[in-house]
Amino acid sequence: MPWHSPYPMNLTQASPVHPDTPPTFGLIVIGDEILSGKRADKHLPKVIELLKARGLSLDYAEYVGDDPQRITRALQRAFASGDVVFSTGGIGATPDDHTRQCAARALGVALQLHPQAKVLIEQRMHELALEKGKVYDPQADDSQHRLNMGVFPQGAEIIPNPYNKIPGFRCAQVYFVPGFPVMAWPMIEWVLDTHYPKFFRQQAWLECSVIVFGVMEATLTPLMQRIERDHPDVKVFSLPSVDHPEYGRHIELGVKGLPDRVALAYPTLLAGLATFGPKLGPELVRS
Repeated sequence: MPWHSPYPMNLTQASPVHPDTPPTFGLIVIGDEILSGKRADKHLPKVIELLKARGLSLDYAEYVGDDPQRITRALQRAFASGDVVFSTGGIGATPDDHTRQCAARALGVALQLHPQAKVLIEQRMHELALEKGKVYDPQADDSQHRLNMGVFPQGAEIIPNPYNKIPGFRCAQVYFVPGFPVMAWPMIEWVLDTHYPKFFRQQAWLECSVIVFGVMEATLTPLMQRIERDHPDVKVFSLPSVDHPEYGRHIELGVKGLPDRVALAYPTLLAGLATFGPKLGPELVRS
């Protein structure tokens, strides 16, 4: 069922997106621990992997520390973009967790305890009490404090957390999940498989390229532009390297897209390269 946003249009979608057009995917990783180097970010490569497994791709990523103003600005951009954006981290209930509050501020709405989240959090606390041989007291200070993890911007919908039931939440097409990979990754998978399966590519995705020596990237630009103009269903890419351990200074030049489209575009690329008379190295095929 289509989800209709309760938020102002100028914040949730900058311009109309055709319902059959694959969305643009973005990632926001929040946390001082990433920027300080205390922890290495694992979300970026994993989100790329999750999208690629479904024939999709990540278009951009942003890292933000635990600064409320910066987080709010990043989320304002996300809401205004109309993109599908995953935000990881900062949705707990400790003093350095600001994401829930910043999301509400970016949307211009109040925070409120989500009734479904309340039930799930109470279930989890009851389970933890039983594991310790204790009786769950919903009025205890600790119990009341943990309910803050279910305080989301008004209009939010929950994202189920299969690890410990403490949910994430969704506002428009921005999805908020914990910073812990064991929780975040299955939650992102659930979002993709629940809300965006119509955009999964059923056909294989193919990438063909060749190692090129002795030609400047600027020299190849007109050829790349011509390939993209004549073959609009493929993407042309150029990856220069100056210190590759095997090939040294070179350019990897190629095309990627559906196999039948690549099969037409790649020979044209090779033929265009031949006019420059470069030395060519191995040809690479990736799927």
